[in-house]
Amino acid sequence: MSVEVEMVKCACADCVCVVSASKGVQADGRVFCGDACAQHHDGGAGCDHAGCTCHG
Repeated sequence: MSVEVEMVKCACADCVCVVSASKGVQADGRVFCGDACAQHHDGGAGCDHAGCTCHG
């Protein structure tokens, strides 16, 4: 039996976003909700998703 994961939590530790495993930004072998999280909040940019206050 195999299980296909469709949604995962963003790999950023401070982020609360859930993203499609196939459509998220992949970096460092992990899935992130967007470029800001994938780039480890270079320059202090947040992911800008509603309700999330992550800035790395």
